Amino acid sequence: MIILGLDPGTAITGYGVIKISSRRTAECLAYGCIRTSKDLSQPKRLVALEKGVQDIVKQWAPRAAAVEQLYFFKNLKTALPVSEARGVILCALEKMNIPIREFTPLQIKMAITGYGRAEKIQVQKMVQRALRLPSLPKPDDAADALGIAIACSYAISTNLRGPA
Repeated sequence: MIILGLDPGTAITGYGVIKISSRRTAECLAYGCIRTSKDLSQPKRLVALEKGVQDIVKQWAPRAAAVEQLYFFKNLKTALPVSEARGVILCALEKMNIPIREFTPLQIKMAITGYGRAEKIQVQKMVQRALRLPSLPKPDDAADALGIAIACSYAISTNLRGPA
């Protein structure tokens, strides 16, 4: 089963594509970032983000997708564009009939490290280990997206549901 993980953002959206062969083996197929130019208007950035998500789905044909939930924000000016990006991502996936699961950062950290308040580097090292990568996945947005995909695979294998 191929799973797509997405870490939403307007400027940078991380993505990670993994393949689950059994409950115990996960393989990294691809990871990276969808980037939008700060010179574009917000609507044009959202259109570019939608196209980026569609292109990844067309290339990898995931059977499930997982998206990080926005659960807390310090700055409303930052939270609103990220919320808009999440909406575009969810809409693009839904239009392409990809089942979607959503997870909070706490749920993702708990699934990956067993500790919901783990530091970013701890999560990245566990992602590296789980996918048998030669080095830590970079940039951070892509590493986060791989972690989201892994959390989704665990939820699927144990029949748990992320918040819908």
